[in-house]
Amino acid sequence: MAGSTLGTIFRISTWGESHGKAVGVVIDGCPAGLPLSEEDIQPFLNRRKPGQSIYSTPRNEDDTVEILSGTFEGKTTGTPISMIVYNKTQRSSDYSEIASYYRPGHADYTFDAKYGFRDYRGGGRSSARETIARVAAGAIAVKILNLLGITFTTFTRSIGNIEIDEARFDEQEILNNKLYMPDAEAAAKAGDYIVQMTKEHNSVGGCVEARINGIPAGLGDTVFEKLDANLAKAVMSIGAVKCVEIGEGKKAATLLGSENNDGFVMDEDGTTVVKSSNHAGGILGGISDGSEIRLRATFKPTPSILKTQHTVNKNNENIDISIKGRHDPIVVPRAVVVVEAMSALTILDALLLNMTATLKGIQNFYR
Repeated sequence: MAGSTLGTIFRISTWGESHGKAVGVVIDGCPAGLPLSEEDIQPFLNRRKPGQSIYSTPRNEDDTVEILSGTFEGKTTGTPISMIVYNKTQRSSDYSEIASYYRPGHADYTFDAKYGFRDYRGGGRSSARETIARVAAGAIAVKILNLLGITFTTFTRSIGNIEIDEARFDEQEILNNKLYMPDAEAAAKAGDYIVQMTKEHNSVGGCVEARINGIPAGLGDTVFEKLDANLAKAVMSIGAVKCVEIGEGKKAATLLGSENNDGFVMDEDGTTVVKSSNHAGGILGGISDGSEIRLRATFKPTPSILKTQHTVNKNNENIDISIKGRHDPIVVPRAVVVVEAMSALTILDALLLNMTATLKGIQNFYR
């Protein structure tokens, strides 16, 4: 199976299945000398682990990370970093019935069509549990980016048709509620909505937004290696993401050129070119323009629901099913940190690639 590796210089390979012994990641290209321990990574995994609230699956995993290689005396050595998280509370018997049919909204049918085989226990490689590995690697990327003055504000923008009000935006509120919304009033309404849909044996979708500051102008390349294209690919690779927007995104289709274009001005010191607005979301021509990058990812409702659905079994018979087991009524809150991780991995790789963009940059490095 191809497709488990991401990046050019800062390169990650994830491995493991939802109901296997463990999941993990190997990172190549991490610079030597970075102070690193499990304590740097665990807070990120805690943001995505299950069993945190009534809005997530009751599967209760510690998701404790262990660094197996790539560090010595508390610092990275420049060699591959390998990390592992053991699965401890698998209940594979919950999925035994699924082996005989294809779940609507899942990858069951497409895995069979491609490989002639699938791991039906929780989805195998297509399970959201694979994102543990992405988040562990992303935690390291975020730490490096923070040292360079690059910061992330990532949150739930909407759940169903309930969206935050920018007038009530409070960054401190993001960690105060289990939905990771920066608007307490919207979070309360969204929580009630999720509870109601769960009672009706249904699930809910929503949108995650990442605001990334401190990005220098000049990251990304034209044509096939555009920064926005690579961000979209990385975030779109997260299971359940159906749409990625940069800046105004799909709203740009409703604007006029005079409304959507960002004007250029000199900053107060008269030394730096800045923009008077940011409809582009921090990227022009596939290259960062130095302003805040704004990215949104739209997640579909969780496909595993108790409500009766129609499908086909392996005997080519039409049947009705009701999916049992431990499932999230909504994936969005736990996906907030996954969007942050994938964005950080993409930006760090672009920064490292950009070091060789000019001869002057190479000369300055080797002086």
